[in-house]
Amino acid sequence: MYYFLLTLMILDGLLLGAVVLLQAGQGGGLASLGGGTTDLVVGGRQAATLLTKMSWICGGLFMALALIISLVAPSQGGSSSEVLQRIRQTTPSAPSTNLPIEAAPSAPQAVPQNGAAPPTLPAPAPAPANGGTTTAPAKPTN
Repeated sequence: MYYFLLTLMILDGLLLGAVVLLQAGQGGGLASLGGGTTDLVVGGRQAATLLTKMSWICGGLFMALALIISLVAPSQGGSSSEVLQRIRQTTPSAPSTNLPIEAAPSAPQAVPQNGAAPPTLPAPAPAPANGGTTTAPAKPTN
C-alpha cells in the first residue's frame, strides 16, 4: 500500500512538472507592478485551459497523496537505520571512570561545648603590594 501510494505520488509529481512547464507565461511577475493598465497590455484574465485545470488537479492530488502517505508510512518507532546500527557496533563504549568524590558529611558538625568558635577555612593570601606583578623566587645556589 505504502509503495503503491509512493509510486503514484512520484508519477503525479512528474506529470505536475510537465504540465507546469508546458503552460504559456502570462506576463505576470515584475510586469504586473505597473498597476491595472499593464494587465490590458500584457494580457488580462485568460480562460482556464486544459493545462491550467490539470495543474490544479495534479497539485491537489500531490498534496492529498503526501498527507495520506504520512499517515500510512511505516513507523520509525524503536528501529534505527542500518547506518546508525553500524556506527554503534564499531564505536567502543566509553569506559566508566570512577572519579574520587568526597562524600558530603552526613551530619552537621557539632559546636564545641567550651564556647569556642568552630574551625574556619584559612584566609586567602593577600594581593602583592607592588602593583600586581610578582617576581619569581630566587633559585637556590648549590
